[in-house]
Amino acid sequence: MIVRRIARPLLSSIFIFGGINALRYATAHKDAAEPVIKKLAAPLGLPEDSELLVRVNGAAMVGGGVLVATGKAPRLGSLVLLGSIIPTTLTHQWWAETDPQKKQGEQVQFFKNLSLLGGLLLAAADTEGKPGLTYRAKQAKNTARREAKMAALQAKNAAH
Repeated sequence: MIVRRIARPLLSSIFIFGGINALRYATAHKDAAEPVIKKLAAPLGLPEDSELLVRVNGAAMVGGGVLVATGKAPRLGSLVLLGSIIPTTLTHQWWAETDPQKKQGEQVQFFKNLSLLGGLLLAAADTEGKPGLTYRAKQAKNTARREAKMAALQAKNAAH
């Protein structure tokens, strides 16, 4: 559908741009990321190297963004982007900001990321009109049941 061909690259553009930026300027991003990394790295078993994690997140943003934009694996790409935007969103702690201008800027970034999260959830769930795995599994189960009943009926009729 034409909407997907337009919407996917539009949704992906912020991630590809941001990911390239994070890869190129990881040092500049690490200060904002450090408080989140300090809280999440140990429980998740990640290294506490902020610059490395900023680069890994940037690579995930570029990779996931390309998968979504090109439509090659949009659901997988959306899941990758969901994983990358959650820690990014947590860096915008507007509630802890005392400067009114900075607070407003952080608030805008935080809620922009929440909006992107919503778009990614839709993209991750989009089956492009094709039945999802749950539907297909249910259909396969019903087909197997019908075939088993039919085979049992045929066996019963053959025995008589």
